Amino acid sequence: MPKLPKIAIVGRPNVGKSSLFNRICKTRIAIVDEAEGITRDRLYAESDHFGRRFEVIDTGGINPRSIAVFNELILRQAEIAIEEADSIIMVVDSKTGITDLDKDVAKVLHRTKKPLCLAVNKIDNLDNEGLIHEFHALGIEKIVAVSATQSWQIAELLEKALCDVPIQEEVEEEAPGIRVSIIGRANVGKSSLINYLLDENRCIVSPIPGTTRDSIDVTVTREGETYTLIDTAGIRRKGAEHEAVDKFAAIRTKKAIDRSDICLLMLDSQRGLTTQEKRIAKMIEDEGKGCIILFNKWDLVKGFRMEHCLKDVEDEVPFLKHCPKVMISALTGRNIDKIFPLIQECYAASKFRITTGELNKFIEGAIQRNHPPMLQGKRLRIYYMAQVGIQPPRFVMFVNYSNLMADSYQKYLYNQFREVFKFTGVPLNFHLRGKAKIGKEARLHEKSLSRDKRYEAEDVDVEEAEEEDPFDDEVFEEDSSVEE
Repeated sequence: MPKLPKIAIVGRPNVGKSSLFNRICKTRIAIVDEAEGITRDRLYAESDHFGRRFEVIDTGGINPRSIAVFNELILRQAEIAIEEADSIIMVVDSKTGITDLDKDVAKVLHRTKKPLCLAVNKIDNLDNEGLIHEFHALGIEKIVAVSATQSWQIAELLEKALCDVPIQEEVEEEAPGIRVSIIGRANVGKSSLINYLLDENRCIVSPIPGTTRDSIDVTVTREGETYTLIDTAGIRRKGAEHEAVDKFAAIRTKKAIDRSDICLLMLDSQRGLTTQEKRIAKMIEDEGKGCIILFNKWDLVKGFRMEHCLKDVEDEVPFLKHCPKVMISALTGRNIDKIFPLIQECYAASKFRITTGELNKFIEGAIQRNHPPMLQGKRLRIYYMAQVGIQPPRFVMFVNYSNLMADSYQKYLYNQFREVFKFTGVPLNFHLRGKAKIGKEARLHEKSLSRDKRYEAEDVDVEEAEEEDPFDDEVFEEDSSVEE
């Protein structure tokens, strides 16, 4: 499948690159804030311009003179985006005018010899369109006045950006593959794992918590299978979300869980399972996603047995007892090769279906081994069980009265079900459906209505028949058979 043409959006910090990126993509992917340096990693997204599909890349602000944290890494990410791009859009701020940084960025882009277009952003009033003329001094031929916030002249900008890019033949789109999100607290090694799998510095990595802010999608292929890996920002405690950016990052992480098929919950082996990770595990279970536990930095753990670590996790969160667990090191690559087979196993389990016959055999065997307890003089009866959905697997048990299902017996059935059918790493949803409760008066009324319908069907006078014997069903059935 030919690659889509790529357009890189570059410029100095705080000129509106992420706002323009979101506007081109027609969705809020990049975090936008008034503070400088919000975007750090490269962000990729697909879009189209009048039916022509392309890929757009958002980058961090270019400022070689800055001494801010991550500045060198941000510059490297922007350089990679420029190298990958088929066309470049340089963004400037019309309200600020030309700065020395704008001139430096323009010189770098001219040396690439790639199609270049200048977007003069923040033209929020048509009367200010004349402000673009001073930007001719940057030596860029194609200049377009735009407003990212008001979506003004975005189509004209894309037209100029794509006009010198060759059109490739359209082909059928490939399936996106299994979507796998990497979830965890800040600074547990999520971005390091992505970089190791890709064998490149795709994500900025540092010992400082909160380095990653946006959710980043990358595609990898292993043994003919395609995977979309989603690197997410670390989820913090509510009290630790000091900046608005941290809140946005947490929201995007929750969205990443929602659109993924399997979640890799990464823990720091040195700190173990914290309260925050328990909440994350509960979030994954509530969303019905498959889960694999990765104990990262295991090479740094000394004097602690692996069995004790696993038992502590299973005791804290019951759902994690059924999830695969791997001791890894994203830095050295220890046990990384075990992750993808487990992803395949969990994904297959999430789509696995069981026939009603097999489920009924299971219910029959479970009841024979352990009968339901008596509650209020009555005993639970399970008529049959059926699977009604996948991803996650959902099951319905049809019973006489749902309130007779004791918690202890429900746990017994759940554990027996896991033992027989496994469903590795996948949460299971069980629902009870009892018989409709019909009172004595309602039953008599229903019987009366049914008798009236039968008389009408035979064209018999209802009043005359009821005078003879209003409750004699046997006589009525005998008479109706005779009429037939």
